[in-house]
Amino acid sequence: MKPRPVAEVAAAVPASDGAGVRLYRSLGGPNLPLLDPFLLLDEMHSDDADDYIAGFPDHPHRGFETVTIMIQGRMRHEDSVGNVGDLGPGSVQWMTAGKGIVHSEMPQQEAGLLWGFQMWVNLPAAKKMMPPRYQDIAAHRVPEVTVAEGAGCVRVLAGSVLDAHGPVEGIATDPLLLDVRLDAGAQVELPVEPSHQVFAYVFEGEGEFGDLSNGGATSGGARQAVVFGEGDGVCVRGGDSGVRFLLAAARPLGEPIARYGPFVMNTREELLQAFRDYESGRLTD
Repeated sequence: MKPRPVAEVAAAVPASDGAGVRLYRSLGGPNLPLLDPFLLLDEMHSDDADDYIAGFPDHPHRGFETVTIMIQGRMRHEDSVGNVGDLGPGSVQWMTAGKGIVHSEMPQQEAGLLWGFQMWVNLPAAKKMMPPRYQDIAAHRVPEVTVAEGAGCVRVLAGSVLDAHGPVEGIATDPLLLDVRLDAGAQVELPVEPSHQVFAYVFEGEGEFGDLSNGGATSGGARQAVVFGEGDGVCVRGGDSGVRFLLAAARPLGEPIARYGPFVMNTREELLQAFRDYESGRLTD
């Protein structure tokens, strides 16, 4: 296995979205605008209801996929296709907006910790106008693999690794999405497709990433995105307090991107058409 070196470490920045939900934006923010095919990664993490209670009321999407991952708390999903989902701790939702969908994600609590993520993944031009699709995965359906002789575990949300297969299926960019936890000093090597774009987002503790055996490791801590260079594996070692991170990999599309707000298309004309369709009520036809 050739360990991927660290190409960049980017800190998340405070942001706001939806009806005023406070969050931390790593991918899609000023420090890391784009990582083809990944468009955005937000972390919601607060035990103050004022930071999240207004949620994400009805809003449209076209041309890409939204991924919601819950760590703590509950969110309810409803959309214009008739899907309803109850996202609890450990669950994941993968929604393919395709030609158009209107959905909402609203907190189902008035107090306590709400902690989760939303990721946007681009669709190739040939699939941007596909019918919408929704996958709602409860926590018990996510396989968990013990690693580092019991000092760590890997939850496989999408893709295949360590003989485990994630429940999210049929995604155009062939993604790998993992939730990885390592105790202090524990080490793991995870194979990844050499052609895929790969990054990690640390949300607890800190770790060392990169070629751990040749002095090429780079530190990454909470609310930092770690972008990897070329190779066929990702090597990580837990820091003094251990580390927990999302690892995401997917096939780059290498296509033009025209994006604004809730729409991601390939050309400016397609983007304008999405707005016209939404304003005229034809987005979801």
